Amino acid sequence: MYRIGIDVGGTFTDLAAVDERGQVTSAKAASTPPDPSLGVMEGLARLAAALGLEPGRLLAQTERIVHGTTVATNALLEGKGARVGLLATEGHRDVLEMREGLKEDRYNLRMPPPEPLAPRARRLGVRERLRASGEVETPLDRRSLARAIRELKRHRVEAVAVCYLHAWRDGRHEQATRAALAEELPGVYVSLSSEVLPQIKEYERLSTTVVNAAVGPVLARYLAGLRARLEAAGYRGPVLIMQSHGGVASIEESVRLAAGSVLSGPAGGVAASRYGARLLHAGHLIPFDMGGTSTDISLIVDGAPHLAASRGVGGHRIALPSLDIASLGAGGGSIARVDAGGLLRVGPASAGADPGPACYGRGGTQATVTDASLVLGYLNPRNFLGGRMPLDAAAAGRVVDALAKRLGIGRLAAASGIHDVVNTHMAEGIRVVSVRRGVDPRRFALLAFGGAAGLHITSVARRLEIGRVVLPRLAAVLSAWGMLASDLRCELVETHIGEARAVTATALGRLLARLEAEGRRRLAPAFHGPVRVERSVDMRYGEQIFEIRVPLDGLDLSAAGVMAAVVERFHQRHEELYTYSMRDQEVLLVNARVAVVGELPEPPREPELPVRTAAAPREQRRVYLGKWREAPVFDLQALAAGQSIPGPAVVESETTTVLLREGDRAAVTALGWLDIEVGRRNRWAPGSGLPD
Repeated sequence: MYRIGIDVGGTFTDLAAVDERGQVTSAKAASTPPDPSLGVMEGLARLAAALGLEPGRLLAQTERIVHGTTVATNALLEGKGARVGLLATEGHRDVLEMREGLKEDRYNLRMPPPEPLAPRARRLGVRERLRASGEVETPLDRRSLARAIRELKRHRVEAVAVCYLHAWRDGRHEQATRAALAEELPGVYVSLSSEVLPQIKEYERLSTTVVNAAVGPVLARYLAGLRARLEAAGYRGPVLIMQSHGGVASIEESVRLAAGSVLSGPAGGVAASRYGARLLHAGHLIPFDMGGTSTDISLIVDGAPHLAASRGVGGHRIALPSLDIASLGAGGGSIARVDAGGLLRVGPASAGADPGPACYGRGGTQATVTDASLVLGYLNPRNFLGGRMPLDAAAAGRVVDALAKRLGIGRLAAASGIHDVVNTHMAEGIRVVSVRRGVDPRRFALLAFGGAAGLHITSVARRLEIGRVVLPRLAAVLSAWGMLASDLRCELVETHIGEARAVTATALGRLLARLEAEGRRRLAPAFHGPVRVERSVDMRYGEQIFEIRVPLDGLDLSAAGVMAAVVERFHQRHEELYTYSMRDQEVLLVNARVAVVGELPEPPREPELPVRTAAAPREQRRVYLGKWREAPVFDLQALAAGQSIPGPAVVESETTTVLLREGDRAAVTALGWLDIEVGRRNRWAPGSGLPD
């Protein structure tokens, strides 16, 4: 039996199938943005062919499919979400547009605020009011609600977000509103704040609820279509969807909480990195996932990724737990251009899958990073995707020449400049997730994956003085493989604000037990195996406006004095993050959190390489590294465990290419991974990639 992971990216759809022995078979297909399920089915056909099976036979022998999708992300970024209406407490309909009085770049006076997902004409007030205690101050006015629903009906909304004041305390008015909507607007997707995010902070709760309404119908249509295609092809097992928090969920749960899938694709890479940290016995890693459209960067500290309580995507706040991932518009398809000041820029615009870079021969007319790599000799035009997609070197040369002419330089200088610019941009992305958070990246190893990472990673490492880079044998499809190492996960939160020492352990225990019971209830339809429960609380000093998550692992909530121990954990955590604590200050407990985790069996470990002699280079290739150099080219799949490869050299497979520069040395591990020592000599300096 097989397990299949599927990662749909902006340029390629990656698939990885694992059998009972741990043997991994991978495939790639061009993504199909208008309907990503078409690219998924094409990828499954190629995966079946790689296994010597018919697609129906493969699906009949598959016990589980885990899927990471960018459908929700793209709906937000491209403004193609559902037509949303908002029902809010009378007088509060403009919170969505007022935000918190801030914008993402508060010092950029020319930066326009993002367009709200629900424009003012579709934001309507309803007469009702709860107090923060949960007491009803103004009962739900049925006539006011009916008028608002009639107006939404006139605007032909596809989804309705309902966010009433203090509904986090009691959702009765929102539930009554859902019943009225079901009667008057049957079939419309309804998103209640009391179910999406039952916690304080009005703007975050409202924004998350509106995002959920905007992407819910889009995700529902896509997943329904995908499931229908899979069933028609013979698949009868579960389809699990990767979530932003690093776990997976059923299709039904993913549609209900659609905002939780906005970072679905990148989360697979972090799951793989967490698993890889255990294999490498390396607790500190920087996962670096460079694909055709973007680069995703995160941190693994002591073997665990960091969860953020709130993220912004496309200018919209989503206050659901998610892996802390920085996404950059830098990939193989990133377009190079000359700005109004005559400077070279690369990205964030991408050629995507269609037309793609000029060298794909599909009509691309602008120079991209991939075109530059071909001009510099880093790619073999006859071996791209194993030869199934030969590259047009002449077309790459023409678009790079056109860019060079606008810059007033030569072809090689322009191509090298494209690499310098994109590598510097990605190095800055690593600084954002490390240096700016008080973490020294030199203490970490870079775990590089994604189809484009191998050509850039040692250059990026040089800019940061990072001495170690690890590149898995499955680098090109690691996110898809990593999804198979993820568990079912249900995150629940409830606000219970109060002075921490005044909260009794009994009351906190009852609250956590109730959240756990709800999480188990939600998991039950899709899971019947062992369950792990993770408990935590959000705490802050009395005058602060942000909270810190404090894990409760290892604490007996029935023990005497346990709340004092919880408070002490908060002080210690605050000191770890901000270098100080204030033990004489009041500490508030704000939110209780429970994660109910259904533990799925991990994929079997990859088999080690067979004992064989060190592989010889299969050819020599001219590569440009400031000047033309003859570099040996090795087949990644033919390397022997323990083999050492000094740079400059090229290591390539059907789906990825690794460039070792002068001073680098790659050691082949027992699993066939490349453990690269980045050369201390010839450190990068601005302009060092340009011709003499």
